[in-house]
Amino acid sequence: MAAWWIRISAIYFIIGMAAGLFMSATLQLQWGAAHAHINVIGWLSTGLIGVIYGLYPNAGSSRLGVWHFWSYNIGLPVLLISMFMIHMEPRFEGWIDFAHIFTYSGGALVTLGVILFIINIFKNTSGVQKI
Repeated sequence: MAAWWIRISAIYFIIGMAAGLFMSATLQLQWGAAHAHINVIGWLSTGLIGVIYGLYPNAGSSRLGVWHFWSYNIGLPVLLISMFMIHMEPRFEGWIDFAHIFTYSGGALVTLGVILFIINIFKNTSGVQKI
């Protein structure tokens, strides 16, 4: 499971870099929060989770680890895409409310994944792992 987390983080890394280059080239800086979330939650946090699960493979392959993987990796793209949608033009009436439904839904799934991760870490990482 650790390798999947690290591979997915590499994808977020290139997406985050591309979003930053786009923002810089076009001076459309309204997407700064989404860009930061891609890099911190997508690249950094996802990669670190992969490293932790690599050190504790029992945690990564546990039922909590699997639920964490799916909750986090379904919720994160929904959250990030909706963060970009909020600032897109042209807008129609109710656009922001529509986009926020996805922001809240994606954010809730990511938060659930983080809670599962924390429970999993406390439950399945006792003792020192041999590398």
